[in-house]
Amino acid sequence: MTVKVGVIGTGWIGAEHIRRITTSIGGAEVVAATDIDADRAARAVEGTGARVLADGTEVIAADDVDAVVVTSWGPAHAESVLAAIAEGKPVFCEKPLATTAEDAQRILDAEQRHGSRLVQVGFMRRFDAGYVQMKEVVSSGGIGAPLMAHCVHRNPTVPETYHSEMAAQDTAVHEIDVMRWLLDDEISAVQVITPRLTGNRFEHLRDPQFMLFEMAGGARVDLEVFVNCRYGYEIGCEVVGEEGTVRLPEIPGVVVRNSGHRSTPVLQDWTTRFAAAFDAEFEAWVREVAAGTPTTGPNAWDGYAATVVTDAAVRSLHSGGVVETGIKDRPAFYA
Repeated sequence: MTVKVGVIGTGWIGAEHIRRITTSIGGAEVVAATDIDADRAARAVEGTGARVLADGTEVIAADDVDAVVVTSWGPAHAESVLAAIAEGKPVFCEKPLATTAEDAQRILDAEQRHGSRLVQVGFMRRFDAGYVQMKEVVSSGGIGAPLMAHCVHRNPTVPETYHSEMAAQDTAVHEIDVMRWLLDDEISAVQVITPRLTGNRFEHLRDPQFMLFEMAGGARVDLEVFVNCRYGYEIGCEVVGEEGTVRLPEIPGVVVRNSGHRSTPVLQDWTTRFAAAFDAEFEAWVREVAAGTPTTGPNAWDGYAATVVTDAAVRSLHSGGVVETGIKDRPAFYA
């Protein structure tokens, strides 16, 4: 079976997903797309045979669309996901699932009323080879009980439209999900601390930020978010257990010796760093959609939990205090 996909939102990541599905993912083809900029949608599907439709409602309702990919502006995600659930169609939603906990709860309620899981959230790090190896070590007890973790998320620069709250909502959200997954535990409390601010930021932006997470089981996680580090794109993660540690491997690069120096290149963006993870993520999603089974990737509960934590982080950013998330046990529906 070839899964026929409709895409809502054809900005940078939407266009990249259309390219990926068309050129790299077997068993799927893009048949329809839409964007608030119709010309941009037309450029994104050029050469694919897909047609441009007026809006997300038309894409979701189209008879030849088997499954939906949502890559529009974050605040628009919830309504598209809810519409896909109402049509009974599997939906892959890029993060965030929703920009408020209330909208994420609406999605949970709608999916449970539908009676089967249809939603997968685009937390691609769960498909990255390094993180998968870390998960195997932690879950097998290879380092004993996890006590703490240290994470780094650095970008060379961000556009002027990036604001302080996005450090949690758009950047740290990946670590929030991956730490929940690695430690198999929920985040119970958050505190955001801002050190000395970099002079390389826009005036309205508080950068860098430290985020401190307390897991329900007692482990602690610290995360440095620095989105104007200038030198490149760097992701780091180490889990410290009672009997050892496990660290995310560095991305290999050639070693250059010249002019009295020894150097290796530093990646400059996430598209290069996580290209293989994006492919693995879509391959798994397409395979499971074709089989008619619930997807095993990050589900609506994972999207909900991440949104609750980012909401708490934003509140802490403004208050400076510790904010409890109030996340309760995962419903059996999402076990």
